[in-house]
Amino acid sequence: MKPSDHAPGYVPNAAYSQADWDVVSDNPELTTEQLAQMRLGSEGLPPDLSAALDQRGRRPANAQGVPVSLNVDPDVLAAYQAGGPGWQARMNEALAEGLVRGRRRAKAGKRG
Repeated sequence: MKPSDHAPGYVPNAAYSQADWDVVSDNPELTTEQLAQMRLGSEGLPPDLSAALDQRGRRPANAQGVPVSLNVDPDVLAAYQAGGPGWQARMNEALAEGLVRGRRRAKAGKRG
């Protein structure tokens, strides 16, 4: 195959080889109707997967926490750090969940 036979528009790059490009180069253009029916990927995902993807990454800048100095057991710290990047956010999430559970228990105790 000579270069002029390759799919038009291919630009050499690390992500896709010429062979990859050639495989999909004969795909037809999408129609206006097909384009109108397109949805964001998250709209076509199961709700639990979509929610998990939405929670990834750093919190919004306006939701930053307050820096504190806190003593925790070494094994607790090691367990969170072993989970890799984001361990501080996971620890904060566990603390927040514990706070909610504690409040629920306190409410239940007042009723009884």
